[in-house]
Amino acid sequence: FGRRADAEQHVRRHGPAYQQAHPLLPSQQRVLSDLVRCRTAACGGHLYACDHCGHPHYSYHSCGNRHCPKCHGQQTQRWLEQHRERLLPCAYYLLTFTLPQPLRARAYANQKAIYSLLLSSAAAALQKLAWDPKFVGGQLGMLAVLHTWTRALLDHPHAHLLVTAGGLSADGQHWVHPGNPAFLVPCFALSKIFQGKFKAGLKKLGLLHRVPAGVWQQKWVVHCQHAGSGEKVLDYLGRYVFRIAISNSRLEAFDHGQV
Repeated sequence: FGRRADAEQHVRRHGPAYQQAHPLLPSQQRVLSDLVRCRTAACGGHLYACDHCGHPHYSYHSCGNRHCPKCHGQQTQRWLEQHRERLLPCAYYLLTFTLPQPLRARAYANQKAIYSLLLSSAAAALQKLAWDPKFVGGQLGMLAVLHTWTRALLDHPHAHLLVTAGGLSADGQHWVHPGNPAFLVPCFALSKIFQGKFKAGLKKLGLLHRVPAGVWQQKWVVHCQHAGSGEKVLDYLGRYVFRIAISNSRLEAFDHGQV
């Protein structure tokens, strides 16, 4: 396996030894299993034959796993087409809610519960402020996407929310514009509410006592920026919704057991 070899080849050759040396979550084990099976007879396939000479050609099915470097292209395109149709004819904002570093180990150990809590707390905190007539006074339209790592492959759970600059009135009869054209809601207040809702959610999950107490004294990062019509942000999010951490294009060499 030299330069530019596919990730699947490395997984087939070294996956079993890696799994013996490193404890993996069931979801991670499923990914490795799917990558090994992708576009092989294990996934089934179609048999084509030339209508002149009869020469057969086997086309195996893909695994469809979102972490597979060969499978996410079509998924991304379908996702983009679906959500472009849902964009409203208004301005948008992009908000980013970041989970503080002391909480990340606990999040990794309880991914389904805490990542869901991150998204729901962010959305609930934002909507709580948006109901205030000083800011919006209506129900926002939101699209939330979870990211858990950086380009440098560092653990960094954060949520991106693409939200409408304005919302639907409480009676559902008319559109309400933001109270201030320069911003949607104050980020300082939003950060505090986000922290409070997340803390309440941890308590409900029975995980609050497992979190370092100091995390509630530090500043929680929430960032907000104008996103125009939302089109460019959708393109950005689409590149990551089904993108894997290490694509085949990023594998430069695999020599003597080293990537």
